[in-house]
Amino acid sequence: MRLREILSRWMRFNAVGATGVAVQTITLFALLRMTGLHYLAATAIAVEASVINNFIWHRKWTWADRRRSSVAALIVRFHLTSGAMSLAGNLLLMWLLVGRVGLNATLANAATIAVCSLINFALSDRFVFV
Repeated sequence: MRLREILSRWMRFNAVGATGVAVQTITLFALLRMTGLHYLAATAIAVEASVINNFIWHRKWTWADRRRSSVAALIVRFHLTSGAMSLAGNLLLMWLLVGRVGLNATLANAATIAVCSLINFALSDRFVFV
């Protein structure tokens, strides 16, 4: 794959990721303010909402040229890689940043998303949407 193609896909990945950040942040904020859920339970739900959003848009736009696998196979691979990485990474980093360091949950959420997104691009490009 040429560098230009990789950069183009990376830009689409980040645009989709921005919508996922919005979904995750709004969901987390709403769950924390309206339900009183523990921040880790709220994070898990918010991450799953973001993962579903991102899967839909990555399939339709970021990797639209790679439609060799069934939707069922893609979503399973996406959840086993990006979903699991996002969930585990977010929960671990939120526990560390909020539970141990004392950061605000919304700020910690932004930091965890940035870290997890780099790994998720590689996983999606090399394993999920092949």
